[in-house]
Order: sequence, then structure tokens, then C-alpha cells
Amino acid sequence: MGQEPGRYVALGDSFTEGVGDSSKRRPNGVRGWADRVAEALASHAPGWEYANLAIRSKRLRHIIADQLEPALAMEPTLITLYAGGNDVMDFGTKIADIMAEYEQLVSRLSQTGATLVLFTGYDVEVAPLLGRLRRKNHAYNDGVRRLAVKHGAIVVDYAKFTAYQNAHMWAPDRLHMSKAGHKYLAARVLDELGVPHDITPREKRKASRGVRQRAREHRQWVTEWVLPLVGRKLRGTTLGDTLNPRWPEPVRVPPKKGLKKLAGPR
Repeated sequence: MGQEPGRYVALGDSFTEGVGDSSKRRPNGVRGWADRVAEALASHAPGWEYANLAIRSKRLRHIIADQLEPALAMEPTLITLYAGGNDVMDFGTKIADIMAEYEQLVSRLSQTGATLVLFTGYDVEVAPLLGRLRRKNHAYNDGVRRLAVKHGAIVVDYAKFTAYQNAHMWAPDRLHMSKAGHKYLAARVLDELGVPHDITPREKRKASRGVRQRAREHRQWVTEWVLPLVGRKLRGTTLGDTLNPRWPEPVRVPPKKGLKKLAGPR
């Protein structure tokens, strides 16, 4: 990005909302890589404005219905979009249908003339019985890369980042990035944009655990994350049903101390 400030709008689901990177003082209790990108942009070129419309659990149809038109109305100069991961994880969805909706969204955003950044989805380890889900994810990633070329977008190829093989990069639910994971991704996005930054994620590995400890952790994960997720699916509810976008209108990002200066005490 050049030296001139602009307007950055982030669209998507929990990935872009910032789930996994807790911050009590910020809207919805999270920070995330997109906030960090906005802060680095403002530090590099004061005057940047930022809106984040992403809400956890949203599918492509929700993002098209609720986020697309507000984003276009903001006349952004930079757009980031991650969408479709929840659709890929839903059983019964077809990759052709997912990519058709995704291209509808990408096409409209690319017509703004803004710099458009897209993301592939990380290939999370799954059981052999869920091999079909992994194949869907591979097809989704191939589609994202193809559409990025077609529509002149930048791809942040998250699927190829070997740093995420480290358990330290993941939150306890094993689906969302941890604070370290969000910091690492923010740095990679800024690198792709050619924006100088001082984000230096530190590599850290968890201490080795015995078989019993791993078994305990797995039972805890199933109890605290998997079963509630299944319950929500059965009830037809999501964690994002009662939430609003974190930064629904463009805010001027302070070049010093960043967005926490705007969040206020909580």
C-alpha cells in the first residue's frame, strides 16, 4: 500500500471477527488479526479508517445479505474477505454451490476498484471418516486461488502456512487461531500488502504431554467445545445470532495506541 491513508473494510465470519484472540475492552470481547492490520496501516500512514463487519458463524448467504451492501456504501480502498469456511464445514453442502455464492461476493467487491485480499482455508487435521470434508476444503482453496486471479485479488494462502502446525497457534476449541495465530496472520497480511510493521510473533511450542494428559485434554475438548457445537446445530442456533459487527461504521484509527484507545473501559 502507498503512503496515503484510505479506508479498510473487513468482511466475513469468526476468522475476521477475531475469535480466539480475547480482549475484554474491545467490542465482542475480541481483537484479532484485522484490528492489528488496521492499526499497522494507521501507524504507517496516519488517517486510515477501519470498519469490521464480520460476525462469527455467518455463512456466505448471511455475508451477502448483511455485509455486502454496507461495505460497498463505505467506498473502501482496501477490502479483506474470508467467507465460505462455515459453508464448507456444513454437511450436505456442495462445493459448486459454495463457490458460485463466493464468486458473486468477490465479483461485486472487485468492481469497487479497492485492493481486495482473499484467504484460503487452513487444512485442519480431521479423522479419516471426515476425509470428504478435507476434500471439500481443498476444492474450496483451489477455487479461491482461481477466482483471485480472475478478479485481480491478492491471496493470503493461509492453507500453506506451516507455522500453524504448532498447537500454540490455536485456541482451545482447535478451530480458531490463538492470539499468537492472529498476530502471525496479521504480519503475513501486511507483508502481502507491502506495509512495514513491527509485529514479531514468537514461536513457542507446548511442552510434551503424556498419554493420560492428552486423553484428559481430548475429553475436555469434546465436553467444552464439540458437544455444545453439536447442540447448537441441532437447535439451529449459532454463537453469532445475538451479536452485532464489532466496528460497524468506519472509525479513524489512532496512529498511537491503536483501537484500544477507542474501545474505552469495560
